[in-house]
Parts: sequence; structure tokens; C-alpha cells
Amino acid sequence: MAKKDPTDLTVEEKLKTLYQLQAALSSIDEKRALRGELPLEVQDLEDEIEGLSTRVEKIKAEIADFQRAISQKKGEIVEAEASVARYKTQLNDVKNNREYDTLSKEIEFQTLEIELCNKKIREANARIQEKQDELADNEELIKERQGDLSIKKAELDEIVTETRAEEEKLKEKVKDLEAKIEPRLLTSFKRIRKNARNGLGVVYVQRDACGGCFNKIPPQRQLDIRMHKKIIVCEYCGRIMIDPELAGVKVDKIGVEEKKTTRKRAIRKTASSKRTTDASDME
Repeated sequence: MAKKDPTDLTVEEKLKTLYQLQAALSSIDEKRALRGELPLEVQDLEDEIEGLSTRVEKIKAEIADFQRAISQKKGEIVEAEASVARYKTQLNDVKNNREYDTLSKEIEFQTLEIELCNKKIREANARIQEKQDELADNEELIKERQGDLSIKKAELDEIVTETRAEEEKLKEKVKDLEAKIEPRLLTSFKRIRKNARNGLGVVYVQRDACGGCFNKIPPQRQLDIRMHKKIIVCEYCGRIMIDPELAGVKVDKIGVEEKKTTRKRAIRKTASSKRTTDASDME
């Protein structure tokens, strides 16, 4: 059987299809709502772990830099000590005071260089200790966050597994329903639904009011909605409106009948009171 062209659908069929589409999309929203904030929490934890891992790598690089600096300073100390030993040997062969003073100053300078290198090495070792403590804290934090992530992922996977099959069926239903709706109307519906706070693009009339924003609808407009002759949107919130019967919702008419009965009783009571007053006046 050939598929019916979306443009050949009556307004009533279009409205009914739109409402079915809205119901399917709302069901998908409910399934996703079951996940709550878990997807965001998982993403936040993954981002935090990535940031901490980057921080750990940076700390390790800084420790390596300090260790290279220490190696370099130790090399400089070895050279300075060798120079001091050589200059002290040369002191035995000096021929005048000038040479002696020069060698003495060189020995003093190299000794100061050795002290400075030792100071730099101590400072570098202190910084390495600080960085190692910081590294241990970050690695411990990563371990904790990874544990939290595993728990959150397990919870999310469990929820997704429970709802996946039903959600896939709903997605297929949505796809089939969308194919039945003309593109221009479907685009308008999606735009309305996107702008709606609760994701409802199609609502039915409830207690003489819009089912989306609950603003009162004039009787003539309600009559137009029940006629199914054209697509009518709420002048307040812009949602597409349909009558409850088209949505498959049974309207409770007891309240209406009671209202009419009460009104009749009030009229009768007023008429009776009037007759009594007229009789009194005649007397």
C-alpha cells in the first residue's frame, strides 16, 4: 500500500499525528530524565581526571627539570673542586706575591662557586620534595575520582540498558510519524517545542484554558479548535492546541452539568422570590 502524501492529510489527521509525535517525544524525554544529572556528572569527572592527569605530567616534568639542574650543579662542583686542587698545587711553585694573590683569589672564587652550587642543590631538593608531595596528592585524587567515575558510569550504564530498547522503539515511532507530517508543519512544531519550557509543542484544552500556559481560551476559539478545520495556536504561548477528544482524553462533564443545574436552581429561586414579593405588594 502506497504511503499517503503528508499534504493530503486532513487537518484532523495532521493534529492527531502531531499529538502522537508529541507523546512519543515526551516519552523519550522521560526516559532521558531518568538519567538525571548522571551524564553531566560523568562528563565533569572525566574532565577533572583529564585536568589532574595533565597536572601530574607537568609536575613530573618539573621534577625532572630540578633533577637535571642538580646533576648540572654537581658537575660544576666537580670541576670547581678540580680547579681548587690544581690552584693549590700551583701555590707551591709561585715566584712572587702577585701570582700568590691571583691563585688565592681563584681558590676563593671556586670555593664560593662550590658553596653556591651546594645551596642551589639544597633548594632544588626542597622543591623536588614539595613537587613529590604535590604529585602524590594529585595521584591520590585521581584514584578517588576514577573510583567515583566507575560508580557513576555503572549507574548510568544500568539506566541506559534498562531504557535503551524502549527508547529505540520510540525513536523508530518518531521517525515514522515525522514522515507523515509535511516538512513546513514539522519544522514549526519542532521550533515551538524547542522554545517551550516543558518541551510540549502540542497541548489540549483543559478547563477552558491552554494546556501549556493555562491562560483562558474564549468560547468561540474553543469551538474553532473542536471543529478541526484549521491549526490553531495559543495566542499567549504559541503552542498548537487541540481538543481533549482528539487527544484521547475523556472530559468530565459532571462539573458542567452541575453548573447548569445550579444555574437553573438559581433562576427558579429568583423567580419564586420575585413572585412572593409581587404577592406581598398586592396585599
